[in-house]
Amino acid sequence: MKTDADVLVVGAGPTGLLLAAELQRRAVDCLLIDAHDKPMSWDRATVVHPRSIEIFDALGISAPLLQAGVRQRLARVHSDGRALGDIDLSLSGSRYAYNLGVSEEVTEAILTDYLGRLGGSVTRSTRLADLRQQEDGVTAILECEGEPREVRARWVVGCDGHHSTVRSLAGIEQDGHEIEEPWAVFDTAISGWPYSHEANYAYLDATPIILTALPDQRWRVYLRPSSEESDLVADAAGTLIGYLPDATFTEVANPTRFHCYTRVAKQYRAGRLLLAGDAAHTCSPIQGHGMNSGLQDAFNLAWKLALVCKGRSSQSLLDSYEAERRPVALKFTAAGDEADQAQMLRDGADRRARDAAIRGVFADPVTRRQEAVAEAEHDIDYGASPIVMGERNDGLAPGQLWPSDLAISPAREAPSTSVTATGHTAIVVSGILAEADEAAELHRLVKAHFGTPVFDFDAEPSAGEESASSDPAIAERLGVRGVTLFLVRPDGYLGLRADGHHADALAAYAARLGSPP
Repeated sequence: MKTDADVLVVGAGPTGLLLAAELQRRAVDCLLIDAHDKPMSWDRATVVHPRSIEIFDALGISAPLLQAGVRQRLARVHSDGRALGDIDLSLSGSRYAYNLGVSEEVTEAILTDYLGRLGGSVTRSTRLADLRQQEDGVTAILECEGEPREVRARWVVGCDGHHSTVRSLAGIEQDGHEIEEPWAVFDTAISGWPYSHEANYAYLDATPIILTALPDQRWRVYLRPSSEESDLVADAAGTLIGYLPDATFTEVANPTRFHCYTRVAKQYRAGRLLLAGDAAHTCSPIQGHGMNSGLQDAFNLAWKLALVCKGRSSQSLLDSYEAERRPVALKFTAAGDEADQAQMLRDGADRRARDAAIRGVFADPVTRRQEAVAEAEHDIDYGASPIVMGERNDGLAPGQLWPSDLAISPAREAPSTSVTATGHTAIVVSGILAEADEAAELHRLVKAHFGTPVFDFDAEPSAGEESASSDPAIAERLGVRGVTLFLVRPDGYLGLRADGHHADALAAYAARLGSPP
């Protein structure tokens, strides 16, 4: 099938922009379309979690994001007139020990600029009208400012939101439900605010509100309105003055009501059609995982789709995308439902029991750290994925995220997994029981696989190099006793841990990635 593009990406929000950029960076011809004639000027998503900042850093675009946003170092939860405890992101394990408060259109602008520097662009005022799948590709009917246009692509990815046209045309159904209680939001300054601006604040009172910090000492206020016709600012003020009688909302902008959904697509792929971001899953905004989860969808899918488009892996590799990302969506939607229900409790006894449980979580060092790790989205584990290999290990197990604070080479100024390149990263770590020349032999083995169709390694320490691979503290941290080969995937997750039989493990992992004959 002659194609106009390898991949048609529908929807130029953060998910679609990141996916298109990552495909473009891997020399995959990509057409990114969006129905709007210009980017949206204001949106509800404001929190960029540490894991998402790490992705931006891996791509070399964290600087403008950090410059544009405000650091949110903790989240403080209140109820019944007092603080119940803090989610302290310094406990998260990320080198970015904070959320970043920045409105979604700013995040989109940074990604749009990144895509442009890679040679890509957004084709706007273009709507997907219909799709026809063939064995070797997809024919898409687009409407461009009212004019029909036929485009042929090998793959189509729907990043087109909750009301996804791609999902509808693919016939993919969803599990889930509408969230009954509506939400509302507005931007504001707060006079008489006595606390840090580098934090978020939640108040679980009769009218619940959440204050998320934005640049220029402003806040985005999320609330559950007291009625369909209530004054949103008065609703939020009624809760806040119970804690801060002198605080006043000023310079209010964009008061808006909205409804939310907890829904997950029953499948993420139908033939040559795939879903990502809100097209695949939507959840309550209460924990801020929606946009961030979409970014991780794109980062997970891009390297796999590129391998398939280039003929380096078979289509079966794409099955691992749903296997890895759909359980994450189910986890986030379930957590969002639980938090929503806890937020809306009305019975006094139920509320007191909830508050006692929250205080208990923050009082226990173990669960307090777990809350920070979950907030950072560092608790995602692909250990059940069909394409990861190796035995579980308390130090670092296959399917887990390579530690963001762990450098793999002294040549790098900042800790990183070297995912700035496009392929796997091979890391050889020697422990206290390593035999002489064993690490050097493993280095030679890995080098022999450079440039192979699947691996296309980006970095691998030379034999005898003084690097992180020979640091006893790192070996102990990673649970290495002898010599261990780690293969870090392009998305930063550990694909293979081989503590022995390295050659067999390397060959088996290549087969797991679905290398074509």
